[in-house]
Amino acid sequence: MKMGFELNLSQTQKLIMTPELRQAIQILQFNNVELMEFIYKQMEVNPFLEYTDDKSHEFDEDEDHGRDNKEKDRDDKDEIDWKEITEKYDNLSYKAYERNVDSDRKQSFESYTSKKMSLKDHLMVQLGVSVKTNKERRIGEFIIESLDSKGYLGCSLQDISLLLNEDVVEVERVLRLIQTFDPVGVGARDLSECLMIQLKEKGIKDKNAYIVAQNYLEEIATNKVQKIAKDLKISVLRVQSICDIIKMLEPKPSRGFIVDSDSIRYIVPDVTIDKINNEYIIIVNDNNLPSLTISNYYKSMINKLEDKEANKFLNDKLNSSVWLIKSIEQRRMTLYKVTESILKFQRRFFEEGKSALRPLVLKDVADDIGVHESTVSRATNGKYVQTPRGVFELKYFFSSSISETGGGGVSSTSVKTQIQKYINEENHQKPLSDQKIAEILKSKGIKISRRTVAKYRDEMRIPASSMRRRY
Repeated sequence: MKMGFELNLSQTQKLIMTPELRQAIQILQFNNVELMEFIYKQMEVNPFLEYTDDKSHEFDEDEDHGRDNKEKDRDDKDEIDWKEITEKYDNLSYKAYERNVDSDRKQSFESYTSKKMSLKDHLMVQLGVSVKTNKERRIGEFIIESLDSKGYLGCSLQDISLLLNEDVVEVERVLRLIQTFDPVGVGARDLSECLMIQLKEKGIKDKNAYIVAQNYLEEIATNKVQKIAKDLKISVLRVQSICDIIKMLEPKPSRGFIVDSDSIRYIVPDVTIDKINNEYIIIVNDNNLPSLTISNYYKSMINKLEDKEANKFLNDKLNSSVWLIKSIEQRRMTLYKVTESILKFQRRFFEEGKSALRPLVLKDVADDIGVHESTVSRATNGKYVQTPRGVFELKYFFSSSISETGGGGVSSTSVKTQIQKYINEENHQKPLSDQKIAEILKSKGIKISRRTVAKYRDEMRIPASSMRRRY
């Protein structure tokens, strides 16, 4: 066999990811908040990008000259145009005095809403009117600062005593005082103590309720009512009544207050679907995004520069800014088309609700609008749509199919809705088992196994039939 070195030419096709293509894909993945941050970062490094405000008005020289002539004529005639003056001051309503505030700044909705008080601030206010000595205040402030995100005391009384060099009895006395503060249950060292504090505050005198809250929380979670009744030698109905009271208590006293570990994230819908006169209108929410334009100053500078390196730098930045604006517009059009396709496939959902949600996969939408499945996936991932039926993630409208007797299919979301409906309407003394629910669905023409019913029930965080049973 002859071996040697030689040169051959061959033609092959392969996809090369240019920086512009990577940026376009990245922009498509961004939601509104992420895209806004990205645009502002690009404006910092690209001098060609400018923010345009349609509401701003600029006066040219002719307007200024015309205005000067008007003022001159007015002086010559020695007349005052009261109509023009009153139009400038037509709003004679009272405005509160604001210190060091820009007069052009608009008042937002947040300007008229009260800010929630943090849990620690709420407790500090109560501590200030409850203690009498500086020592009690010092111990109380340390205890309040030691509370965790749930409102529980995260350290032992002995540790507090050593750190503050105070008697353990005094520390415990101040802790008991804090445990009487609002919200009820704050300052507890564990869940059992938190529940017992709330039982005491409600005036519950049955000692069995305190025993159950202290020793049988796991049995309550698994609905082992008969075991508790046997251990305490009381009726099952009495235990069930005690469990109902305990389940109505608040296991997290800090709920409703701001804590330091809270990271509140608000959903800003990327698309809005409105129904107007029996017709659905799609609006891409890009009003909060800055409107970009190309700087005329730097465009004119390109032809005037003789330095090749500076000219190349400006040309690169110009091309980058043009591509960025095109990518943002392409993202908007893709979002609109994807939402329009989803609306076409899931129109019954918007008319009838969750039970009418039909099976849908990415390929269906991709084939409908003529793009690749990965484009639809990027356009829907992490983005939300506001509809007349609420705010949903775009991925919500894609669900797997479960076969029907007639040969068709029904979406898994629709099946979950039916399972939830059957459980809500069941006899609590004889709750429906997963097998029974599967048989009911089969009688409705939906082929589903017991294991699938159990899977959907777990996804909806619905306990098993043995834990839903009441006596």
